[in-house]
Amino acid sequence: MNAVLRGLKNYTDNITAIVTVSDYGAPKTESRKILEALPLDDVKESIVALSSDEEAMEKLMNFNFKYGKLSNISLSDMYFTAMQDLYKDFTESVKQSQNIFNITGKVLPVTMEEIKICAELEDGTVIESKEKIPEEINNTTSKINRIFISPSNCKTAPGVIEAITEADAIVIGPGSLYTNVIPNLLVKGVAKAIKESKAFKIYVSNIMTEPGQTDNYSLSEHIKAINEHVGKGVIEYCIYDTGEIIPEYIRRYNMEGSELVEQDVSKAKVEGIYMLQRKLSHIENGYIRHNPDAIAATIIELICDDLKFSNMENSTQYMMLNNKLKDNKKNIKKKVKANEKEIKDRKKEITKNNRGKSKFFEKYSDRIESIKESDLKMKQKEKTRKKR
Repeated sequence: MNAVLRGLKNYTDNITAIVTVSDYGAPKTESRKILEALPLDDVKESIVALSSDEEAMEKLMNFNFKYGKLSNISLSDMYFTAMQDLYKDFTESVKQSQNIFNITGKVLPVTMEEIKICAELEDGTVIESKEKIPEEINNTTSKINRIFISPSNCKTAPGVIEAITEADAIVIGPGSLYTNVIPNLLVKGVAKAIKESKAFKIYVSNIMTEPGQTDNYSLSEHIKAINEHVGKGVIEYCIYDTGEIIPEYIRRYNMEGSELVEQDVSKAKVEGIYMLQRKLSHIENGYIRHNPDAIAATIIELICDDLKFSNMENSTQYMMLNNKLKDNKKNIKKKVKANEKEIKDRKKEITKNNRGKSKFFEKYSDRIESIKESDLKMKQKEKTRKKR
């Protein structure tokens, strides 16, 4: 979701990020134990994504004291605890923080309650800790049947339903399907409000599968999982990646049990979704990431087209968004060309290194290498199981 926020803040300050208040079953940090603080990682990350200086804000949010009585205390936990005491209301304390930090847009917790995200596997096993989901799935070779939250009847925080009702576009994902995306939709009233909204309802597809959660999941299976949990009507459009990624990066993910999400577009269309092809992937610090500019441009383009259809080309909103869209599209093209050049140069280098080898090897060398590495990983897993 933070990729979406980074892109959209360049177009408008009318953004609301709705996030979970959950540690997903992970042990409490020393800081949270001492201060009795809520798990606010998602809130903090969204504030970072919406800030004008992300690097400085990230350092501030992640700062831990290392001396005296404050040792191991998180500055951000201390700050939010103080704000909650000051305003006697958690949602209001987050709202006031947005003014203090001068971020673009606002962040709302989906609920005021600390929720636990639980998984039920196909064999009936129930897991109450996110950290244990991949391990349990590997041990039992059973897939996730459903995700549920505890307490199941938790209410939305003030302002959440209003934000959904008033939205021009509602964006779901990208993110961990079962522990980030679906849990927000399970909070009472959220899915219903989205279905009743007249906004564009957009799902941004994940580029890679997630080990222990979405192994071998295709695009249509991601969408199907959301529909099975909350019913159809929360997704109308799907933005999915068609970008070319340098094979070395894919192999790194393969070694960790992750692979490219198969884009089975025809099956996704059966779910009644309008599919939008975009080059979403780019390499950031050695990792495959969503391109914030490409996501935001696609969303704003939908809104501008809708304003055109409503004969509002002369409205201030349309002209402002359209002008920004034109400028950003030029920048996106430059970045895409630079990325394509990098891919082309890398392919030339691979071809040069493989000269003298068979045409079959040249054509399928990347796939062969990926299979070898995947087999090695499976053998390592098997050895680990035998040791247990």
